[in-house]
Amino acid sequence: MADELFRALADPTRRRILDELAERGGQSLFEICTRLVTKHGLGLSRQAVSQHLAVLEAADLVRTRREGRYKFHDLHAQPLEHIVTRWLRPSPPEDTP
Repeated sequence: MADELFRALADPTRRRILDELAERGGQSLFEICTRLVTKHGLGLSRQAVSQHLAVLEAADLVRTRREGRYKFHDLHAQPLEHIVTRWLRPSPPEDTP
């Protein structure tokens, strides 16, 4: 799982998508595309953004929900929290006899 997480985070476009979802969750594909164009000047096709979202979903960084014919995307930060605690707050060493 960590490999997928780091692969997902390696791409600057995916990090921008995560930034946008952190700022405002529950966005549709159309909303994400619009925000990437207006705020970041990224003129990506909907298919390209959809592929980036699929990588983020595979890494469990984005969760989706359907409401009727619409699909909404939300940031799921728990995998990031796990990585942070892995290195920044390591478990105390166990006592050895």
